[in-house]
Amino acid sequence: MHGLVVLDEKDEVIRPAILWNDGRTGKETDYLNQVIGKDKLSGYTANIAFAGFTAPKILWLRENEPENFARISKIMLPKDYLAYKLSGVFCTDYSDASGMLLMDVKNKCWSKEMMQICGVTEQQLPTLYESYDVVGDMKADVAAEFGFGSGVKVIAGAGDNAAAAVGTGTVGDGMCNISLGTSGTIFISSSSFGVDDNNALHSFAHADGHYHLMGCMLSAASCNKWWMDEILKTKEYAAEQEAIVKLGENQVFYLPYLMGERSPHNDPKARATFTGMTMDTTREEMTQAVLEGVAFGLRDSLEVARSLGIRIERTKICGGGAKSPLWKKIIANVMNLKVDVIESEEGPGYGGAILAAVGCGEYASVEDAAGKLVKVIETVEPDVQLVEKYEERYQKFRKIYPAMKKLFQELA
Repeated sequence: MHGLVVLDEKDEVIRPAILWNDGRTGKETDYLNQVIGKDKLSGYTANIAFAGFTAPKILWLRENEPENFARISKIMLPKDYLAYKLSGVFCTDYSDASGMLLMDVKNKCWSKEMMQICGVTEQQLPTLYESYDVVGDMKADVAAEFGFGSGVKVIAGAGDNAAAAVGTGTVGDGMCNISLGTSGTIFISSSSFGVDDNNALHSFAHADGHYHLMGCMLSAASCNKWWMDEILKTKEYAAEQEAIVKLGENQVFYLPYLMGERSPHNDPKARATFTGMTMDTTREEMTQAVLEGVAFGLRDSLEVARSLGIRIERTKICGGGAKSPLWKKIIANVMNLKVDVIESEEGPGYGGAILAAVGCGEYASVEDAAGKLVKVIETVEPDVQLVEKYEERYQKFRKIYPAMKKLFQELA
């Protein structure tokens, strides 16, 4: 999601894509939120500007590479570039387009106001489709190159988190999915459009044809990878976690902001920190703090959802981090949620396959397909005593960022 791919009139890529986690657009993000105004942005798109969104990247390109900006014929997202090469159809889907800050999410159309602000036209933007729509057939020469016959369908597809939600059966109303990938998300599906008044959560279209609210933290499983690879210098992730035995009793806290943070702080200058170490602090406690810090960061977004009156009692889970039994247990108790583990370990890929099956007429709807194809194989239950311990730790955790925020601004 959010990446910026730009083509010229000859359909040649103008410059390398600017990816979802690129933090260069702080100035443009501030301009959108402070000069244009958060209220106006939310009215135009249902969201405010975040540094990773596509619209700030377009403004950055206009300001810093005007010669490249002037050459733009087509603006697209990374997955849609692949669809274009496969089918020749200039398209995107509602779920992915929601994260561009160019689409009116409620009405599922491009925002005229945002196009004017960014200096682009509707002709430069792709045609919008539902995620399960067939956009066209694979081009004959491409099909031949892959050894396929004629009539291979190309489906619009979805943003990664919307696809992951489909792949875990998080469709319909009031369902929840937690993704522990490079980034981390808490994704809540809804049958109707809604907006968090404080815009701490994203309000996006869902791949099932409806809507969802989503909190996104920029570093999740990547925090554990960084800690293991760069600091501990080990690939024995499982062995390191097996040494952790005292959950809820750690005195070390970790802020998981290696790349700044999106939900709920919207602070690209936030940084990761460890707090509470002493001469007695162990390797295991530091590793545990990393896993807990990510769980606490996700809970920040869950608390925003709860403040909106959304009741959640259980969640699906996917992503590389979901393979860790310890991390699932920590999340269940930090969140006080039942955590359902599904049979497929490839949430986004499986969701993409489900969307293709619906698009090809194998199932009546995304909800129908997910209900028949997604299987829960394990449920991790929260433990009352651990929930109490983690509640106390979470209340301490949530005080750290406000205490550090001013310093983060000075360090950036």
